[in-house]
Order: sequence, then structure tokens, then C-alpha cells
Amino acid sequence: MTSWDLAAIAAILLIGVPHGGLDGAVARRIGWPSGLLAWVGFNVSYVMLAGLVVWVWWLWPLLGLAVFLTISGLHFGASDIVITQSVKPQQSPYQWLPLIAHGGLVPIAIANFQATKVEPLFSLLVDDAGAAMLIDTLEILFLPWLFCVAAYCAYALVYPVWRKPLLNLVILIMLVWCLSPLLSFAVYFCVWHSRSHIARIWFSIRGTKERRRSLIEAMVYSVIAWASALVLLLVFQDTLTDALIPITFIGLAALTVPHMLLVDLAYKLKSSSA
Repeated sequence: MTSWDLAAIAAILLIGVPHGGLDGAVARRIGWPSGLLAWVGFNVSYVMLAGLVVWVWWLWPLLGLAVFLTISGLHFGASDIVITQSVKPQQSPYQWLPLIAHGGLVPIAIANFQATKVEPLFSLLVDDAGAAMLIDTLEILFLPWLFCVAAYCAYALVYPVWRKPLLNLVILIMLVWCLSPLLSFAVYFCVWHSRSHIARIWFSIRGTKERRRSLIEAMVYSVIAWASALVLLLVFQDTLTDALIPITFIGLAALTVPHMLLVDLAYKLKSSSA
């Protein structure tokens, strides 16, 4: 693992992971009560969901990684096209096309542009046979995804609202082509996805008191996540390099499930019904 890869993992843990620290604020915005018992209940539910993901991955690692790649693609795609939430359906139909195009960037584009470097990383998360199977599956999906990206280019000519998101996607595809898998994911996750998510949620929070509470929560959650990762790294210090990848990505999977349920399901359902 190169120094750039280590820097990428550090960025993912220190810069990218804290973007979920505002999930408490998201929960309150969709109607979760703000009392102490409700706050404890939210955190317990969040941790239990995260723990369930780790347990499933422990029992069935290949299933865990496959599901993580799928839900992360859906989550990233939905986040990247959030600009169109205010657009009426008749002004921009077939929004599944941009969703697939953006959602395939991380699980499909990185795995195909950098297949020889991704497969050893997958092997650390599952095993050699499972890694090869996933790479073969993602290779099959590569051409359909490229077709969707090409169709998305034509789609953006008809519906101008998609031109800026398309330009962003093209730039990200170029980065994925040029950079190593961990570095390209870190750039996308930290600079693009986390930054835009934090800005969107932060500016949706109303009131100085609520903003102060949300900021303190985000800081506390981030410190807990960092401390947990540090403890695990100390436990696996004899095989530090090999342990970094599982700790980072299984941890991301564990946090992504409750985060996605809040942001991509509950929050958007609440916003669409408002």
C-alpha cells in the first residue's frame, strides 16, 4: 500500500465519515422527537442497525460487499442528482437514467478502470474467489453503464437542468481513470459527496439552538467513530496494512445503511409530502 493510499484512507476516515454526524438533525427534521429519551432511542437504533450490518458481513462477507456496493451506488447517485428535486417530473422525466449514470461511478467505473488494483482490495474484504466473482460481475455491468452515460449525455441536451451534474460526472470519470482506486474514491467521497451533503443539511437546519446542538452532535459522533477505528487498528496492529481496508470499508458499510435510510428514504419522503 502506497503513501497515497494511506493518505486516502486517512481522508476517508477523518474527513468523509463525519458527514454522517448530522443524521441526528436529519431525524429531527423528519419528525423524530427532541427529548432525551428520544435522542437515546435514536442512537441505540442507529448503533443496532450498524451492528447488524457488521454481523451480516461477518457471516456472509461476499453478500456484505455486494450489497454495500449496490446501496452505496444508489446513495451516491441519489445524492449527486439532488439538484433536480425542485424540477417538476414533466420538465425532466426518466430521472432513473441520471441516477444510474451517477450511481455507477464508484462501484462500476472504479472497478473496471482500475480492475487490477481493485481485485486485491476486494480480496482483503472477502476472499480471492469472491473478489474475482465480483470483478467479473462488474465487468459485465460496465458496457450497460457506459451506454447509460452516453444516453445521459443526449438526455442533458434535451433537459438543460442535467448539464451541470453531467459535467461533474465527466470530471469525476476522468479522475477515476487517472487515479488509484483508493485515491479516486477518497477524492469523490470527501471533496464531492461529503461536502455537498454537509452543506445541504446544514443550510436546511433552522434556528441557532438547533444548529449548535447539531454541530455538537456531529463532533461527538465523529470523535466516537475515530476512536473506534483507532481501537480496532491497535487490536490488529500486527497486520496493520491488511486491517486498514476491512476496518475502513466494513465501517463505511455499517454507517451507510442507517444513514441511507434517513437521508434517501425518510428525509426525501418527508420532503416530497411537505
